[in-house]
Amino acid sequence: MATLSQRGVQISKDAIFSLFLGRATKIMGKPLKVLAIVNEAADKLADRNSKDNKFKQLFDTALTLARMVRDYVKGDYRGIHTSTIVSGVAVLLYVISPIDLVPDFIPVLGFLDDLALISWFMDKFKTELTHYREWEAGAGATHVAAAAQGDASLPAVAELGHS
Repeated sequence: MATLSQRGVQISKDAIFSLFLGRATKIMGKPLKVLAIVNEAADKLADRNSKDNKFKQLFDTALTLARMVRDYVKGDYRGIHTSTIVSGVAVLLYVISPIDLVPDFIPVLGFLDDLALISWFMDKFKTELTHYREWEAGAGATHVAAAAQGDASLPAVAELGHS
């Protein structure tokens, strides 16, 4: 039996996921649309009843992914390749889509393919996720706070596609 991460690799190579990559590429120039996707995916993933769930790490990664995409779109975080963000948006699109390899209405199994794809993303982009978490915990928090106070030395919202 394949591991969750191996299953995610299979899904990432599937034609259906290619459609999500195409959609993600097209909407990257529409920050409000990306933020809506991020918020919808975060809402879906945040519905955890048990703190002892063995998939907690994957949920945490998915929520980190949602925050990372949101900070990228807002222009607060640019320490990442645009192609990684596009892959992340495609994963979030897949998570919120009712049409994927295993429909979400099928109990347990319907969510496993979403978790498998998140697992793939976590494995493939672990360095980027680690850098983002470090930025978020340290300098990122300072940067965002300074921007909120109107620090003129910080750049305004960056243009998408010009990272």
